[in-house]
Amino acid sequence: MTDLALPAASHLLIVDDEADVRALLQRYFSGQGFRVTCAEGGASMRAVQATDPADLVLLDLGLPGEDGLELTRYLRQHCHCGVIIVTGRGDSIDRVVGLELGADDYVAKPFELRELLARVRSVLRRSARAVPGAAPTSVREVVVFADFRLDRTARRLSTADDREIALTTGEFDLLCVFLDHPNHVLSRDTLMDRLHGRDAGAFDRAVDVQVGRLRRKIETDAATPELIKSVRGAGYLFTAPVRKV
Repeated sequence: MTDLALPAASHLLIVDDEADVRALLQRYFSGQGFRVTCAEGGASMRAVQATDPADLVLLDLGLPGEDGLELTRYLRQHCHCGVIIVTGRGDSIDRVVGLELGADDYVAKPFELRELLARVRSVLRRSARAVPGAAPTSVREVVVFADFRLDRTARRLSTADDREIALTTGEFDLLCVFLDHPNHVLSRDTLMDRLHGRDAGAFDRAVDVQVGRLRRKIETDAATPELIKSVRGAGYLFTAPVRKV
């Protein structure tokens, strides 16, 4: 069934040094209506991103020469795209580091193709680049909290003096969940369900990583947060008043 929420020509870039994996993913996602490009390492990935940027990158960690974690950092600093780490390295430390560097999701090999497709669609759906040809809407949804202003339509967070704060897709979506439920304790399971539409049990630490990244961007002191408070044994509480403008 075609997902009408996504454009048919969303561009996926598969970065993996294994030719059979590249061929499998290219064949599968092409059959699902995606435009697919493959790269075997960092140099070819950068070349593609410089000439024909992808909407989402499926990135292996165990690449020869240049580690996939460094490539994740590069993508976050230089590109506006979704990033899903797809790797046989199942160590939870790699997952944490990848998410801290800004990856939107993490899938371990061996993976089920339909699950990977669901995660790709989820990240694209939440990404600012998911529908690059969509007509702009005349109705903007803007909320203010503390000293910040969030334009949810433009996916732009700014300070009172109009300094923009760059957010990853995951950070933006997490902030929106908090803004929709101020002064309500949200469990990790609830946050994972709202963000990914799937059971959080697969990797509960992902929420803590995303919260930590968001705190570093909106808290005066991330070590003693005032806006996003931890509630021991329960989850997180967003304390700031939220107002639509």
